[in-house]
Amino acid sequence: MKHTTGWRVWGVAAGWLLAGHALAANPVGYVKTVSGQASITTSGKTQAAILGTPVFEGSQLQTGPSSSLGITFKDETLMSFGPDTQMVVEEYLFAPSQGKLKLGSKLTKGTLNYISGSIAKLKPDAVSVGTPTGTIGVRGTHFVLKVDENGQTQTAEK
Repeated sequence: MKHTTGWRVWGVAAGWLLAGHALAANPVGYVKTVSGQASITTSGKTQAAILGTPVFEGSQLQTGPSSSLGITFKDETLMSFGPDTQMVVEEYLFAPSQGKLKLGSKLTKGTLNYISGSIAKLKPDAVSVGTPTGTIGVRGTHFVLKVDENGQTQTAEK
């Protein structure tokens, strides 16, 4: 009887792990615009960004010279990237009915044009963009951010 119970415990634990993995594999956004060379790297796999390419928590977004990329997240946040840009989606949680909201990203170089979606409107302190020189808390609805080749950051609210 103990042996059977042990297998049940392992079966339940495996089910929880698989369910957690399936949840982590859900896209948090999609490519809506792309011009030139852009890529998305997720779990060590890099693919060319084309319309409809999914973006996941942990994805690194990158554009080449004279290129741009636009992403729409599940909460309708819009992020547009200019040439030679690198950004990572560090955290994303959108479960408004449970009060679970979070959008954390890190821009290491390039330009970002940000337009708030539901997360920033419902819980402004749940959105942040990290840069080499600090973290920007999103309090407005639209801003532009630039990180130059020396890691210096400039912002402008729209």
